[in-house]
Amino acid sequence: MNDSPGWASPGSAPSDGKETAIPRPSEPQDGSGPTGQWSPEQPPPGQWSPPSNPGSGPGTRPPAPGWGGGPQRQGWAGPPPAAKPGVIPLRPLSLGEILDGSVSALRAHWRTALGFSLAVSVITQIAVILMQRYLLPEPTSVDPNATGAEALRQATDSARSTLISLAPATLVTMIATLFTASIITVVISRSVLGRPTTLSDAWAEARPRILPLLGLTVLVPLIMAVIMAVGIGPGLLLGSEAGAALAFLGFAAACVAMLWLNVSFALAAPALMLERQSIVAALRRSAKLVRGAWWRTFGVLALTWLLTFLLTFLVSIPFGIIAVIVDGTDVSEFLNGTAPSFGWSFLIVTGIGEVIVSTLIYPFVAGVMALLYVDQRIRREALDLDLARAAGLPGYGAETPRS
Repeated sequence: MNDSPGWASPGSAPSDGKETAIPRPSEPQDGSGPTGQWSPEQPPPGQWSPPSNPGSGPGTRPPAPGWGGGPQRQGWAGPPPAAKPGVIPLRPLSLGEILDGSVSALRAHWRTALGFSLAVSVITQIAVILMQRYLLPEPTSVDPNATGAEALRQATDSARSTLISLAPATLVTMIATLFTASIITVVISRSVLGRPTTLSDAWAEARPRILPLLGLTVLVPLIMAVIMAVGIGPGLLLGSEAGAALAFLGFAAACVAMLWLNVSFALAAPALMLERQSIVAALRRSAKLVRGAWWRTFGVLALTWLLTFLLTFLVSIPFGIIAVIVDGTDVSEFLNGTAPSFGWSFLIVTGIGEVIVSTLIYPFVAGVMALLYVDQRIRREALDLDLARAAGLPGYGAETPRS
């Protein structure tokens, strides 16, 4: 997308700490007199008087519209509405407009966005089901009556087994999210300009950025893992009560640092896709765009995560209940701590629920990220002017000054 007007990273943008061009008054048309000075021919002093009542006296002209006497023109009511060539108006966006823009883009390009997301979700869920059935070990049973060191050992074994079971599914889901995000980012960039797009066009633009996006997707969790290891490592090495307290404090500090970095790097993927940035440059670009708007960005992301959690809960719980009933699993197995053995019917029914959730969540979250990136660039770099020019809107020529 670097060849499209508006998406390239500006050389001297407000986010870079440089001032934008300030409009200056134009020169006089006749070339006489310096700009900004009064004319030498001034009225004599003391000749001005307050305006009289325009309705008094015969033959008086009616007041001009808009100056108190006549009806107000629409132009005096306020600034004109922002141009809207696509799914969002070209101005700083509110929270509702970001969320609505993501949904509107998916609705306008449902064949490309939701069709691709459905295909990716189906393939991902089939892979996860096969791994759960044939590759992953059986869950570790926990004795609810165990105490002391035995209870701690069982809890540790159960946590280790859970992590091992979740790792392959997490990796497959991460790859699926990566492919979906790459396509949806291109779709959003076209939707903002009001341009149609097909899956082949979106894939042609996204394909060269898949490997850098994969590197970014792997690098960010590695950074978080290093932060967590640095936070809890010293306390674990001590191994005493003081070490446990130190590990807890380190864990809390690591969580705060990870949250701050996750929000600061939230716009790295759109910057990498649309500006053709490298991985490190995309991280720096995201941190620069978020700087000064961290809490607002966090609020948008938090609401997005809350909405995805509610959607996942509303869909997964009914499918989970249906899966238990269809599979014939005894509910007592969940209560006495033994690991239940799930059959094909349970995996298939829950997999259908996961496909529905993934088909809707993957593109929605990617769309919110892309529009949040567009919003921050509009606020900091007057990207709305570049987008209006790229959309071919009248009145947005190359001479239009940046705000």
